[in-house]
Amino acid sequence: MLFALRRCFESAFLALFLLLACVPVQAQDLTFPRDRLTIETADGKEHGFEVELAVDADHRQQGLMNRRQMAPDHGMFFDFGQTRRVMMWMKNTYLPLDMLFLGEDGGILTIRENAVPLSEAIIDSGEPVAYVLELNAGTVKRLGIATGDVVKTPQIDNRPTEASP
Repeated sequence: MLFALRRCFESAFLALFLLLACVPVQAQDLTFPRDRLTIETADGKEHGFEVELAVDADHRQQGLMNRRQMAPDHGMFFDFGQTRRVMMWMKNTYLPLDMLFLGEDGGILTIRENAVPLSEAIIDSGEPVAYVLELNAGTVKRLGIATGDVVKTPQIDNRPTEASP
């Protein structure tokens, strides 16, 4: 009886392990919708990017995890569907990133440059935000992007405001 119970427990544990081992593989197969956006800097310059959109829970959870490269004019745009304080990390993310935390109007409120790959340290928006834009590390410095600059994208323009019915 004890042997059969132990064997049953081992089988259940193995099945659970195999199931959990498959989850990241499935998550890597996500296809992200794409869009274009522009960052307008205070000096009047416009910088265009092609971004992948992380607009639902699965896409936001996956983000740029397990990516080994990203074109210089690409990024990932996270829409949280509401304005709130956001905390992110770099677990399973191999690319160093600049993170831009945006208000509802696309204004850049907070910038966290050079996020360390594979780190589990929390990267905090520091205040309520609606969106996060991730770009290759060094992009903020190279293009002179600063708080107060504005991100323009249909994703922001077409989002209903929280006050809307």
